[in-house]
Amino acid sequence: MPDPVGKLPSELDQLPDRDAEETAEWAASLDAVTEHAGPHRAAYLMRRTLQHAGTAGVPVPALLETDYVNTIPTASEPAFDGDEAMESRITAWNRWNAAAMVTRGARFGVGGHIATFASAAWLYETGFNHFFRGKEGDGSGDQLYIQGHASPGIYARAFLDGRLTEEHLDNFRQEAGGQGLPSYPHPRRLPWLWEFPTVSMGLGPLSAIYQARFNRYLTNRGIKDTSASHVWAFLGDGEMDEPESTAALALASREQLDNLTFVINCNLQRLDGPVRANFKIVQELEAQFRGAGWNVIKSLWGSAWDELFALDTTGALVRRLRQVPDAQFQTYATRDVAYIREHFFGVDPALIALSKLLPDAKIAECFYTSRGGHEARKVYAAYRAALAHKGAPTVILAQTVKGYTLGAGFESRNANHQMKKLSGDQFRAMRDLLDLPIPDAKLDDSLVPYGHPGADSPEVRYLQERRAELGGPAPARRVHTVALPEPSEKPFQAVYKGSGKQSVATTMAFVRLMKDLMRDKETGKRWVPIVPDEARTFGMEALFPSAGIYSPLGQTYDPVDRDQIMYYKEAKDGQILNEGITEAGSMADFIAAATSYATHGETMIPFYIFYSMFGWQRTGDQMWQLADQLGKGFIVGATAGRTTLTGEGLQHADGHSHLIASTNPAALNYDPAFAYEIAVIVKEGLRRMYGPEAENVFYYLTVYNEPMPQPAMPEGVEEGILKGLYRFKEGTPAAADAPRTQLLASGTAIHWALEAQELLAADWGVTADVWSATSWGELRRDAMEADEALLLHGEERVPYVTRALSGAPGPVLAVSDWMRQVPDQISQWVEQDYTSLGTDGFGLSDTREAARRHFGVDARSIVVAALAQLARRGEVKPERVVEARERYGL
Repeated sequence: MPDPVGKLPSELDQLPDRDAEETAEWAASLDAVTEHAGPHRAAYLMRRTLQHAGTAGVPVPALLETDYVNTIPTASEPAFDGDEAMESRITAWNRWNAAAMVTRGARFGVGGHIATFASAAWLYETGFNHFFRGKEGDGSGDQLYIQGHASPGIYARAFLDGRLTEEHLDNFRQEAGGQGLPSYPHPRRLPWLWEFPTVSMGLGPLSAIYQARFNRYLTNRGIKDTSASHVWAFLGDGEMDEPESTAALALASREQLDNLTFVINCNLQRLDGPVRANFKIVQELEAQFRGAGWNVIKSLWGSAWDELFALDTTGALVRRLRQVPDAQFQTYATRDVAYIREHFFGVDPALIALSKLLPDAKIAECFYTSRGGHEARKVYAAYRAALAHKGAPTVILAQTVKGYTLGAGFESRNANHQMKKLSGDQFRAMRDLLDLPIPDAKLDDSLVPYGHPGADSPEVRYLQERRAELGGPAPARRVHTVALPEPSEKPFQAVYKGSGKQSVATTMAFVRLMKDLMRDKETGKRWVPIVPDEARTFGMEALFPSAGIYSPLGQTYDPVDRDQIMYYKEAKDGQILNEGITEAGSMADFIAAATSYATHGETMIPFYIFYSMFGWQRTGDQMWQLADQLGKGFIVGATAGRTTLTGEGLQHADGHSHLIASTNPAALNYDPAFAYEIAVIVKEGLRRMYGPEAENVFYYLTVYNEPMPQPAMPEGVEEGILKGLYRFKEGTPAAADAPRTQLLASGTAIHWALEAQELLAADWGVTADVWSATSWGELRRDAMEADEALLLHGEERVPYVTRALSGAPGPVLAVSDWMRQVPDQISQWVEQDYTSLGTDGFGLSDTREAARRHFGVDARSIVVAALAQLARRGEVKPERVVEARERYGL
């Protein structure tokens, strides 16, 4: 029988039909139902059949969308484990104080957000009262990623709990005096409360996924049993539009992270208006998460809707709910009942008949307030179901009204994200709605009061008892610093000796050092190597068989290179996190490992190695997140510089990451030239980050893929390496009155400077000293601290770079494989004439030699630039500069 005209082929057409007659009978039955009961009944039967097939173990694909109703029917909700009336009073106080705090702050113009917490209050309160495990019980507790714009509500709860005072609340967004509260969750600003920075929308979801994964990593490696920890990520207000928010959904389902729950507050609004004005964001997210393998729970409607669904015998109500776009539903929440009767119910005869059974008060309740995210029982049921689900992460899509309880001027208004205060009349209406005992005498437009039932009130006792039962206050950050023992000197000594005649790239030298440090009996297991694919580019394949690549499944296949020494070994207790091609995912890994000392009380030492071009440029926001979260570890930009990666060209040529890195106050940035410098820096980094007086900093090292002989470490250079500058090779004067110059070089550029030193002496009678500038950034940091000491305390201190170069004869010429702005960071503190050479502009594909000539940083270009400096000072004749330029073909 031929296919109907226009029928699209499917995968079923490739499979043999063992009983075509039976198949035809099923199709005929469906046709009959469609004809006699309508297409909606036919669709219902098909979905019921699919549902039954799933429970019976029949392997059929799941539907990506379900009806626009709650996943958990009212009749299936578990018994509520708490006092609803008491929790309602607690939530009312927190709503009031959150609004009061932001409104009082408006006097100073510091801003704040009210509408987000107003819509999400029950999503948080139900969790705090029943689910979120604190850090004073067994294990590490839960990890809470609080939505940044909801922070006023979290502060309000901490105030009710006695952890914050009215003075704290009055200093919301006013931190300069030292007693203020940061605008959003910022661990660096309020480290005893906030654990995770989340206001960079999109980074919270990504970090939560990798945090849940890292929890499993710690368990599987035997570091700590984190099986009792659950990661909760609170999202909403259009946040899922950020690409990073959904970047790792497949990872979470692939690794069966049932220790993770996303709670998305679907108030249908983002910051300027509806999230999906002409569509339905809940249905879109459901399909996206189901397609990625997540368990999806929808909590859309409050109990007032139960009566409407019971009256919907034709399915017309459910169909209408799916048809109405989000922006229209937002409008319903702001219009009168007559409008709703006309525009929602009036489009279908069955709905008109249904609406006649409903009084105005019922319609108003359903369309103005009754949402799944506004009822403790609905939220409680969703959270219980999320924790009970095994084998996949869960997302809860909870519908709310943005600005709920703040009055008609706020609720569902497009502008409510930017509205910073309530008037006295609005507070009076809110007080009456929440039934709070605040007298009219205290309410006016000048300064609304905070409300508190009293430290010994039933509300506070209930709140504290619930938190005590769950393991203490939350959110909370706890640090029990335990210094790591110093690793053996042996790995460092091996590097100090140099490579002899063997040429070794500094990338390879770093990896060899890490490999030896990972063998240390005391600290070796605490290293967390992270790489976004291309581990072989960085010479890390030797770690595969020895350390293993982490996989929660182990290795379920026979690797193709099993007969080779350095075969691809995956293991459940593998140490390496080989993330595939995702720098964002790798950074999220790094952040989880870098902050494990606080999250789990287990200090880990992550090192993340990547193409330097694809670090700060691609994931700079996450570097800020790392700093905000007080993370520690080594970030390594490999194949660094704009001219060392031959042939790759513009998009792989990094000449600016050190400039971006210099903007991050927590980053200590080094551009070492030699392997021994790397060893000194790493050793000091371990002391500073993991020693008895551990600092909340992290290191950025750039290493190169250009093989060069690695010299042995000279004596007495350690201080200069760490400070950022030391004289590596002093020039031998050709004559007593020979002109002199100082060449400062970082990274691979030191080899061009050394060659230029020889050319200057042999061809032009100029003596040059060559200095290794291991860190332009640390030189600048030290100099700025000296300036600050003078400005604020009248303390005169000469910057290290000034002291190091003091008395050095001649001008200073700085050169690197970076933009000139990188070495120019120190120019104002150098007393000599100062100029620089660099690789400004776009990269290009060519040999190293050609690229360096193109940018004017090769040895001969350095010679000409040095002669030009001396000519300007009258120490070399100008003709010599012209002669040099012609001789070298510049």
